[in-house]
Amino acid sequence: MRTATELLESYACLTRAAMAETVAGGAPGSYLYELLRDYTDRQGKGLRPGLLLAAAEACGASIRTALPAATALELLHTSFLIHDDVEDHSRLRRGKPTLHELHGVPLAINAGDALANLATQPLMSSAFPRYRSREVLAELRMAIRQTTEGQALELGWRRHTVVDLTEVDYLELVGRKTCWYTTMAPLRIAALLGRWQPASAALDRLGFLAGCAFQIRDDLLDVTPGGQEGKEPHSDIAEGKRTVMLIHLLSVTPPDQRQWIVGYLGKAEHERTQLEQSQLLRMMVEAGSLAYAEQLAEVLGQAARRSFDEAFADLPASAELDSLRALVDYLIDRS
Repeated sequence: MRTATELLESYACLTRAAMAETVAGGAPGSYLYELLRDYTDRQGKGLRPGLLLAAAEACGASIRTALPAATALELLHTSFLIHDDVEDHSRLRRGKPTLHELHGVPLAINAGDALANLATQPLMSSAFPRYRSREVLAELRMAIRQTTEGQALELGWRRHTVVDLTEVDYLELVGRKTCWYTTMAPLRIAALLGRWQPASAALDRLGFLAGCAFQIRDDLLDVTPGGQEGKEPHSDIAEGKRTVMLIHLLSVTPPDQRQWIVGYLGKAEHERTQLEQSQLLRMMVEAGSLAYAEQLAEVLGQAARRSFDEAFADLPASAELDSLRALVDYLIDRS
């Protein structure tokens, strides 16, 4: 059996080729389509389309049938990244300058809008089952709604210096912003396309739990030396994002230190110094916030594995199901 990284790369090659075909032409080239090709050519891990394709195969669907939906999801993800980079003032994406750094904010926003519109085009492919297109579109619309609502929560918390947050608040945010389009939508769409149907409630639990574990690992990678390849280190701390580590730190730190943290979060991003960022990270380490996040990710990951067994209990054993399990394990345990 191939490793999870080998599976992801094979699925990513198929998805990149399909994406390239979708954004291949059009005018104006230098102000739009060249920008779209730049971002879609950048090689990410392809977790979302990979999960959709692996789950579809495990449910008895063919790659040919599922690829248009996987391509649509990755185009949508890329449009989110373009807008997310603008909102977070990010300078790097996948080892290269972000689109707004290269071409300015207005052209970048327009490119993100264009990709969101193009995301539905692969569903018009002759390979895609027409009788499922309405249901898949409904899943994509739900993913867009949940993701933008989650993003609104995160941006609002930062804008208004909201600090009285709990683990429940964090998981609600992640459930919307990350889980729906990263794990839940890929699994739900795959189930729509397959011959065999997993248990829907357990499938949603799997998507939520795996997505939360994935996001916490992502939060931890941001503060791990060399953890986020192709991105600026400690960017979450610089942006004041309400990661689970920050929420934990705010809940356990003494009042004087908490006041300093609130003051830091109340500053504009360009006013936060690297010395302050290093101090905040040191406080997280000393308070056990990173260890707390590791433990929470582990608990959620184990619960996700139990939900996997429940969701796919009635499916026939197969190499495809084993591959899906390996991919889910990779997503949960990423480091």
